[in-house]
Amino acid sequence: MKISGFTMVKNAGKLFYPIQESIRSVLPLVDEYVIALGDCDPEDNTRQMIEEINSPKIKIVETIWDVKEYPHGSILAQQTDVAKANCEGDWLFYMQADEVIHEKDHPAIRKACEDNLEKKDVEGLLFRYIHFWGDYNHAFTKNHGWYRNEIRVIRNKTEIHSWRDAQSFRVIPDFKKEKYLEKEGTRKLNVVKVDADVYHYGWVRPPKLMAKKTSHFQSCYEDDNIKEADMEVISSIDFGAMDLIPKYIGNHPPVMTKKIASFDWADELNYSKELNRKPTHKHEKPKYRFLTAVEKLCFPNGIFNFKNYELLR
Repeated sequence: MKISGFTMVKNAGKLFYPIQESIRSVLPLVDEYVIALGDCDPEDNTRQMIEEINSPKIKIVETIWDVKEYPHGSILAQQTDVAKANCEGDWLFYMQADEVIHEKDHPAIRKACEDNLEKKDVEGLLFRYIHFWGDYNHAFTKNHGWYRNEIRVIRNKTEIHSWRDAQSFRVIPDFKKEKYLEKEGTRKLNVVKVDADVYHYGWVRPPKLMAKKTSHFQSCYEDDNIKEADMEVISSIDFGAMDLIPKYIGNHPPVMTKKIASFDWADELNYSKELNRKPTHKHEKPKYRFLTAVEKLCFPNGIFNFKNYELLR
């Protein structure tokens, strides 16, 4: 059995992505790690960060992000597919640049891959999610509006493609680029659960860098490439009242130790229960707070959540 890791990335250094930590967190599990490295800005050091890992397993595929050709977020799926197409494993372990795996979960992940290798009806493995917010001590796990599970290991089949903005995957037999954004002619993957978590740090950055990252992400949804100066309309993200966010009391992956130690923007966060402004983020709005409360009381598996997978068992 061979497992390939893969990801796509651009400007990870300047946008505070934990790209080194993400790659290192799964390297012991995989036989190779394929990275579709986009055309980063001159001042970005993503390539250097990747090369510093100094692993013979890493394979870099240089790419150019063409948002005109792949608009409305589909550039992210297309870049993911570029990395996927260069993988040789039986199973492919997809990691986004802000996602990290804890080493304690390695045995369970490997066992799930081994146990399901010959079960051809199983097309992917489903992971739990921990979404950190603002700092490393607050996180969402069972809040409405935050996805609780997602596919991160897929079988190496040509008809499996990244989908929409690369959050997940679909089976697309007669593929063409327009299918990245369509449901018709596609289907969900058949998956089984794996007893493992994805630690998602996409919302942990200094507020000014969070605004810059958000602007860059939004540019992927435009029909035309936008200059950075035109994108940075918001100078800083207000994370809101941090004490309204669930406290995280678990451990972090050991590879995150250095990154967490660099946390130095506590004085820019509001550690209180007073929002001091109108609700802006989805989880702050009354509708989502109400649905979260209902789910916790009556529906532990959630309600009205979009699930882009078919759970076999």
